[in-house]
Amino acid sequence: MADPSSYRPRPGEIPDSPGVYKFRDEHRRVIYVGKAKSLRQRLANYFQDLAGLHPRTRTMVTTAASVEWTVVSTEVEALQLEYSWIKEYDPRFNVKYRDDKSYPYLAVTMNEEYPRVQVMRGHKKKGVRYFGPYGHAWAIRDTVDLLLRVFPVRTCSAGVFKNAARTGRPCLLGYIGKCSAPCVGRVSEEEHRELAEEFSDFMAGRTGTYIRRLEKQMTDAAEEMEYERAARLRDDIDALKKAMEKSAVVLADATDADLIAVAEDELEAAVQIFHVRGGRVRGQRGWVTDKVEDVTTAALVEHALQQLYGEETGDSVPKEVLVPALPDPVEPVQQWLTDRRGANVSLRIPQRGDKKSLMETVARNAQQSLILHKTKRASDLTTRSRALEEIAEALDLDSAPLRIECYDISHLQGDDVVASMVVFEDGLARKSEYRRFQIKGFEGQDDVRSMHEVITRRFRRYLAEKEKTGEWADGDELKDEEGRPKRFAYPPQLVVVDGGQPQVAAAKKALDELGIDDIAVCGLAKRLEEVWLPDDDDPVVLPRTSEGLYLLQRVRDEAHRFAITYQRAKRAKRFRSSPLDDVPGLGETRKQALIKHFGSVKKLRSATIDQICEVPGIGRKTAETIAVALAQAAPAAPAVNTATGEIMEDTEDGTPGTTAGAPGEPVPAGAPDERRGQET
Repeated sequence: MADPSSYRPRPGEIPDSPGVYKFRDEHRRVIYVGKAKSLRQRLANYFQDLAGLHPRTRTMVTTAASVEWTVVSTEVEALQLEYSWIKEYDPRFNVKYRDDKSYPYLAVTMNEEYPRVQVMRGHKKKGVRYFGPYGHAWAIRDTVDLLLRVFPVRTCSAGVFKNAARTGRPCLLGYIGKCSAPCVGRVSEEEHRELAEEFSDFMAGRTGTYIRRLEKQMTDAAEEMEYERAARLRDDIDALKKAMEKSAVVLADATDADLIAVAEDELEAAVQIFHVRGGRVRGQRGWVTDKVEDVTTAALVEHALQQLYGEETGDSVPKEVLVPALPDPVEPVQQWLTDRRGANVSLRIPQRGDKKSLMETVARNAQQSLILHKTKRASDLTTRSRALEEIAEALDLDSAPLRIECYDISHLQGDDVVASMVVFEDGLARKSEYRRFQIKGFEGQDDVRSMHEVITRRFRRYLAEKEKTGEWADGDELKDEEGRPKRFAYPPQLVVVDGGQPQVAAAKKALDELGIDDIAVCGLAKRLEEVWLPDDDDPVVLPRTSEGLYLLQRVRDEAHRFAITYQRAKRAKRFRSSPLDDVPGLGETRKQALIKHFGSVKKLRSATIDQICEVPGIGRKTAETIAVALAQAAPAAPAVNTATGEIMEDTEDGTPGTTAGAPGEPVPAGAPDERRGQET
């Protein structure tokens, strides 16, 4: 690990002008490329106190052994040079988008003597017109099959074309009218190229011209009583309209635009791009990247623009590019796009109307892409095995932690303090083993004491089960009569707590007090994603590309989700409590019968014992118990609508009524699963 001060340039050496800089490691490999409006100000940020740097930046500068820079005239030149160097050196600490698939394009080879329509993947070639990309190759072929009826352009390979020219017989498409058969001289080279140009124009969105022309020809043919020709033209028009229907109109003003959306979390980001031409979505693509550098949404957008348009010129760069966040500064990027197009390009955030709605759709696609990527990553056996091995190596464990338990504390300003325990076995969630806790040892907010209490209670139960079954119990003895694992019977190899040094110390203290010394403990601090170990002053910083860190983060996030779900359910239940809840032996059915009979708890409280006995299922003894319980329970203060000053009556279940629009805590749609999240 290098000390950045060992290669820091002397004051005054760095010019105060635009430029691009490279960090190299001890083997002279380029590990990071960046650009700056002022090289002096930007590079000074890397050579400050390491404690003040973001963990990703700190890892980069301590891996580097030297820095060098190149001065340019403008920020636009810096943007172009940065893109070229990232492409050339492939630096490990730069954001690099990777396609989640190789997207197919519809290509027209205008660089050939007889242009050919085909599906192409990979790098674009000079002189070829591309349309797309498309999600599936079959979608392209369906569209081409419809268009060949009107624009019978060659689709055959070079070998088939030469063989047909040699024998003087066209292929099947030539016989059925879906190829103009230039191979046998049915059309000249110029006529065939004109067909290819018309095909390209139609695919580019200029559809109205050709449909109107065919409609006029159909009308003329009908007037001249050439009904067969008119019928053929009618079918051609239907084919073109079907091809257009395959890409619905999304922007009514026939806009040419690309829409870019970003979905991200702490470790990864997904980018989705919709290509709109002539108001219709003509293509879609997406990328996923690891966030190996400290990067904002605006910077992710800038990297996406570089990758998307770095090799494009002319009409491949649209007139309008819509993004969720503008690069800072935006002027150089906009000028760079304008230079590549050869005409003005508008780079902006959509604010209203159809474009904003479409951007929301693109954003949903990006979010789904990120979720799908994480699901595939989590379900891969090889990836899970590597993650467990990386955790074992980073935490210096004897073996991979096949069972991991994670604990989190949740409360609302010290009220309804609860905790969660989630279990991952072999890198996968074991939801039947999830547990939840109410903090009972004290009142108020103290996450450290809460963590100590939860760990103590959980492992005291483990020791009790261990004592019952014996030290060398087999698998059957650890299961109940129904064959399910006994609660807390299995010990984890690793305990993860949501928090830093204080929470880790509390968990370790609880285990020490119980005499347990064979279970590892660590904490994951959310702010910087640092892994804390007991008695260590410095955290373990796992690489951002580490599968081990990704697994620890998923475990921690699942514990947080489970805890907050339980806490919200408890809070909602408390808000909905009724004085009848405290009546011993009174079940839900009879409570509802009482409320239905009297209308409210207020009226029930004023009723006599004989009146209460009139309710079906309520005997005199139960009625007396209800009357005593309601008399002892002090009536709650009347609820007041703060907007109007109105005093609100009790609702049927005994809770204060609220007016529409009054603020309140939403009740969760469903409580946590009782079997999976047993309360202890």
